[in-house]
Order: sequence, then structure tokens, then C-alpha cells
Amino acid sequence: MARGRLRIYLGAAPGVGKTVAMLSEAQRRRERGTDVVVGLVETHGRAYTAGMLDGLEVLPRIAVQHGDRLLQELDVDAVIRRHPEVALVDELAHTNAAGSSHARRWEDIDRILDAGIDVVSTVNVQHLESLNDVVREITGQRQRETVPDEVVRAADQIELVDMSPEALRRRLAHGNVYPVERVDAALSNYFRPGNLSALRELALLWVADRVDEALTRYRHDQDIDRTWATRERVLVALTGGPEQDVLLRRGARIAARGAGGRLIAVKVVPDSGLRDVSDAAVTSARTLTRELGGEMHVVTGSDIPSAILDFARSVNATQIVVGASRRHRWQAMLTPGVGEQVVAGSGDIDVLMVTHPYTSGRVRRRAPGSVGLSRTVGGWLLATAGVVLLSWLLEVTRSEHDLPLEVLLFLLLTVVTAIVGGLWPALAGAVLASLALNWFFTPPVHTLSINQPRNVVVLVVFVLVAAAVSSVVHLSVRRTAEAVAAQRSSRILADLAHSLLDAERPLSSLLDQARDIFSATGAAVVRRSRTGLGDPVVVSGEVPLGDPGATLTTAAVDDAHLLVLAGDESRADQRRLVEAFASHAAAVIRGHALSEQAASAFRLARDNRTRGALLAAVSHDLRTPLAAIKAGVSSLRERDVVLSEEDQAELLATVEESADRLDALIENLLDMSRIQTDTVTPHADEVVVEDLLHATVGTVSAPHRIRTWLPERRLTVVADAGLVERVLANLVENALRYSPGRQEVLVSGERMQDHLEVRVVDRGSGVPTEQKEGIFAPFQRYGDAPRGEGVGLGLAVARGLTEAMHGTLSAEDTPGGGLTMVLRLPLGPASTPAAEGDSS
Repeated sequence: MARGRLRIYLGAAPGVGKTVAMLSEAQRRRERGTDVVVGLVETHGRAYTAGMLDGLEVLPRIAVQHGDRLLQELDVDAVIRRHPEVALVDELAHTNAAGSSHARRWEDIDRILDAGIDVVSTVNVQHLESLNDVVREITGQRQRETVPDEVVRAADQIELVDMSPEALRRRLAHGNVYPVERVDAALSNYFRPGNLSALRELALLWVADRVDEALTRYRHDQDIDRTWATRERVLVALTGGPEQDVLLRRGARIAARGAGGRLIAVKVVPDSGLRDVSDAAVTSARTLTRELGGEMHVVTGSDIPSAILDFARSVNATQIVVGASRRHRWQAMLTPGVGEQVVAGSGDIDVLMVTHPYTSGRVRRRAPGSVGLSRTVGGWLLATAGVVLLSWLLEVTRSEHDLPLEVLLFLLLTVVTAIVGGLWPALAGAVLASLALNWFFTPPVHTLSINQPRNVVVLVVFVLVAAAVSSVVHLSVRRTAEAVAAQRSSRILADLAHSLLDAERPLSSLLDQARDIFSATGAAVVRRSRTGLGDPVVVSGEVPLGDPGATLTTAAVDDAHLLVLAGDESRADQRRLVEAFASHAAAVIRGHALSEQAASAFRLARDNRTRGALLAAVSHDLRTPLAAIKAGVSSLRERDVVLSEEDQAELLATVEESADRLDALIENLLDMSRIQTDTVTPHADEVVVEDLLHATVGTVSAPHRIRTWLPERRLTVVADAGLVERVLANLVENALRYSPGRQEVLVSGERMQDHLEVRVVDRGSGVPTEQKEGIFAPFQRYGDAPRGEGVGLGLAVARGLTEAMHGTLSAEDTPGGGLTMVLRLPLGPASTPAAEGDSS
């Protein structure tokens, strides 16, 4: 019996519609006459999903006892007995209840496939085993139910079900995914736009890898060796030498530039059986490749360049990275290196030849005005061998020319020597050419004597013209070198100015660049002292300030600081560039000093505003309850007026209410003072969250308008119970105050990895994003409106007390309108997950 075929709908996130897509396919197949049955589909109470089952045969589930509950699981035997053409089995990663025939649902599906039945299933990307840790880092929640990647990869067809983050959040807000009481928490936690975008990218990349495997199989089956640049595949050719780390990191950077890029490393071993590198080098390369997210292969071949190219075409590589040759130049002249041969045979594959510190030969520093080693050698060859060769040619053809032509030919040789080799080879060639002219071609020949005075003039003019031309050529080369150096310095200073604008630590960045530009082992900005170099302010690399024998280059930054470079003494032509770096360092130091002064001025201004706000608050908010207390007491003491018992009770209630208001205001002022002076000392203990919520509800002004929701009963936090109650009371009272009419305020708590998140949700007018932080400032009411009671310290005190307990307090928009206060506290060790939620 042939094994059935597996089709999987892979969801980028919960709620994107993978179950609906599966049911839509089932309806289409049923209409075409295919025998389709529903083995198990989870509708999660969604009416639209349940409606998609109309017309489909649904097999009964099997009941499995799990503790005190009776769970409904997939009846595998019933599916096999029914033996349809296609069976629908939802939620591939589901863990079966204890006592089921298999521990995991994917094992159930495997048995159904073995029976020759095609299966259509669903799974979300967060349930893939290889992505479990990544999903936890993104969302803060670990998925307890996972499925091995090889199970999903073995599917005959995989279809991605995707939806934009904005569309999915709208579905949640409309209640199409979760119950209403879970919508706010879901939108603000797992279903944040950033989380959904990251999950979507994970799903796309995972499916792209699966498509890539299918493409590789197709190319192999069709015997296609041309490169199809569907995505960037960078092949790094390794030799086992010390430069392999440089090549791998360069290849990884290239692969990372495009979405879905792959890094592949290959080491070709000669098929003679002899290892050309140590096993340790291969192991080191394999480890680094894996850390960079790539894969490494070791292949054999008699011809290394051909083996590299054959492997590159087999993996559909788009680029090959090879290292520059480590061989000497005379070796390269005899036979081309591996890199040159790979370039010659690469065809439509791009080849990047990377230089590295182990390239053969050292780069010689050219003196200003120098024409380079190769041109200098050529010039000396022309000045010597060229003169000899020209003299021989003129000697054997003596009857065909006379002295003026001979002088012009030697002058031409001298000019060419000056152009090629510069001043000194040209001058030497001119002297040798004049001696050759005198010896061979000026009567009497074969002697250094000159009979005719005009011949003396000819030789002198010849030497002067040769020297003048050589000087002009030499000066031109030197001016060109100076212009290039000036252009380089200007470019360095421009790049330095731009990089310092964006750097988080500009002085450190400047020193790092100074080390690179001047090839220094270290750079530092130090304080001046009477003895010379004082204490360092910022150091990059190694600067032996205390070593009297060290070679140090210094430049004045300002009256109090010096720039120090360690290493070779800088050349004279680099001195101005060193001083330019010192000037930039001075600007950075001045900017830092100005920033500190501005910060100090800002603190002083803030303290002045705080004092002014406190005076305004004391003049109004503290004076009002005092006036009410005084009026009430004065009325009660009045003997000329007889008050009824109801009037006396009302006056006493006013006095008590005003005293409570006054006590709360003073308590907030004292708390704010303790927070600003860092004298709050919480007594941290493990506290049950459920008890905290019930205690808070009992202290607020309208407990009947509060609704609490906890998905787990025995959640605990590490905090000071009294301080947490005060924080929650402040948040709840604030939410009650701004919720219109008699709308309820939802207070929910939910575990988020290693902390608890308590959300206080109101349905008021909300707060604009740019003003959310301002509502936590002391003595501030939203919009600075002079209405209501209090001095604007409630939220400031709540945040201060929260931070004292190592928690955070922030404000977010409530989906649909309003403001949600999010309180995060460290989770207690006794918190245990529960299957049922609690709502009241």
C-alpha cells in the first residue's frame, strides 16, 4: 500500500486563517467528488470557522480521562477504519492527553499516512522546534508544544498562510480570534506589530529554505548546472591557511546584505589521499562557519580550481570568495594561482578576490614623489642596458647616419628613461649616453678627446636637456603624489567629521580611526602635567605612557589635553593630519563640556519648575481641604446657631473627607520626596497576585466598576505588598476618574516569561503618544488642566515606587480608545502554570 501524502498549512501567527484555508480546500475537494472527512478540527468557538464545516463528514472524537477532566482527542482507529481519500487533522504540534495511543498528534498523523490516507494539517511557525528559542526571544513566551522540523519538512506540500500585522490586529480587535476579555492583553503583548513582523519574516525564511531544497532537487534531476540567481549564495573557498577566518567573515557579511542569503564554505582536499592542512584547521573553519550561520563542506578533487567551480555550480552559488595569493611574485609569473584560475573559469559566477594580512610580500611605503619600484628598475635598465643596446645598433649602422642624428637618438632614450624611472636613472643615463657618444661617435673615436669645439657644445647641451627633462618629469610625479596625499587627507577629515556626528562615543571613535589611519598600536587623549604626559582620559589600544623608551607622537588638543599615538614616529607629511585629529578631539571635548553644562542647567530649571509647581499646589490644593476643615469646625463650635443632627453629621463628614484628602496629598508629597532622594527601601517578599488585586479593589472609591482577570490562579511576584497596593490603587483611581460614565475598568495579570504584567485598562479619551511620558512627571496633570483634586503626583509616585521594586510602569493606547497602564514586576519562584483562567 502506498503511503499517503501530507499537506501542511503553515501559519505565520495564530489567527491568520490556516484552519479556514484547510477547510476551504476540503470544500473544494468535496465538490470535485473527493472523499474527504474531518478527523479533528479545532474551531476555538469561532462562528465563521464552525460554519466552514457545513457539508463535511465529521468523525467522532475519542474521550480520554485526564485527571478529573474528560478530554476529546483524535480517534486514529476510526479514521483508519473509515479510510477516506483525505483526512483533515488540525494542530499538528498538539500534545495528546496521557493515555492516548500516541504522545503527539504528529505521530497520529504518521500512522494515518502509513495506512495510505492523504492528510491535510496545520501548524504555526512558533511551534517548529528549531525556531522555539527565537520565538521566545521575540515574544517573551515559550511554546510548550513543538513539532520536529523534519516532520514538517517531510510534507509533500507546504503552503504559507500569511496576513499583514495590521490586518491581523484588526481581526483581534473585532473579537474574531480571542474572547473579548483577552483582546487587550493579546494586542499589547504577543500580537504587537513588531512581534508579528518578526514571526512573519521567520515563516517566510523557513518556507524559502524548503523551496530552496525543492529547487536543488529539480536542478539535479534536470541536470542543470547554470547559476540561477534566485537568492544570494556566497561560496567561500578555503585553503586551510591562517587567512580562512578573514574570508569567512567577509563572505558572511556579503551573504547578510540580502534577505535569505546563504553562506557556504568548501575545502578541497587532493584526491591523492594526502591531507594538505591539519585537521585542527578544518575543525576551526567548520566551527566558525557554523557560528556565522553557514554550512561547510569538504570535497576531494585532483584540480582544486575545477573542484571549486564544480561545487559552486552544484550549489547554485552566485558569488565565490577566494583569498589573494600567498605565493611569491616569481611563482605567480610561472604558473597562475588558484584565484586566477577560478576567475578564468567562473563564467556567470561573480568572483571576489579578498586581500588579507597573509598576502605574499609587504607593501613598501613609497617616498613622496617616488615613481614606484617597478618603474625605477625599468628606468635603470634603460639607463644602462638601453645605452649599450643603442650604441651597438648605431655602431653596426655607422655608414647610415652622422653625429646630429646619433645625439637625438640618445636624447630620446634619456627622455624615455626620465618618463619611466624618474630623475636619477635619467641623469645616470644622460652621463652614460654622453660618454658613449664621445667614445664611439665623436672624432677621434674610441678616445675621450674631442677635436672640434662644436662637438663639446653638442654634448654639454645634450646633458643639460636630459637633466632638465628628468627634473620636469620628477617634479610632475612629486606634485601628483602630493595632490593624491592632500586628497586623501581631505577625504579622511571629511569622513571623520561625518562619523563623529553619529557616533555614540565620539572621542573613542576618533581614537579608533586615528589608529587605523596612522597604523598606530594605540591612541589616547591624556591630561597635561608638569612632567609631560598625565593620566589618560580615553584610550584605544595599547599606549605605553610609562615606558620612557616607547615611540610616541603627541599633538596639543587644548591647554589641558594631549593626543598621543603609539608606534612608529609619524612622517613629516602626516604631521598636519595628526594636528587635525587633535583639533577634532578638542571640539569633542568642548562639546562634551557644553553638554554637561546644559544638563546641569536643565536640572536647575527642572528643580525651579518643581518648586514653583509645589508652591502653586500648596497654595491651592492643600489650602482647600484646610479651609473646609476650618469652616466645618467653626460651624460646629458656633453657639448662636442650633444645628440639627443631620447638619452636624454632614459637617463632620466634610471635615473627615477633607482631612483624608489632606492626608493623601501630604503622603504623596512625602513619597515624592523620598523617591527623589533615593530613600525608598522596599521590603521584597513573594506576594500572591490574586490577593493584591482583591485588596486593591477593596480600597478604591468604586469597587463595583472594577473587573479583574487572571489566566493563572497562583501567580506570585517578588515585591513589597504595601507599595504594590498603593501603586495599583493610584492606577485604578486614575482609570476610574477618566473612564466616561459608569464604564468598567479592567485589571488583568498575565505571565510574560520572567515577569508579571498587570494591565489597568480604561476607555477614556486616551493620551497622545508624544505626551505619554509627560503624565508621569511630578506636579503634572494631563494637559496641565487645573481641574480635579490632587497636585499631580499620583502617577509620578506610582512609577517611582515601581522602579524602587525593580519594576517598570508605562502607558499604552487601549485598542478601540482609552489608556492602558502597564505594570511589570519580577515573577515569583512559586508561580505555577494553570490550565484554567479566573475572571470576576
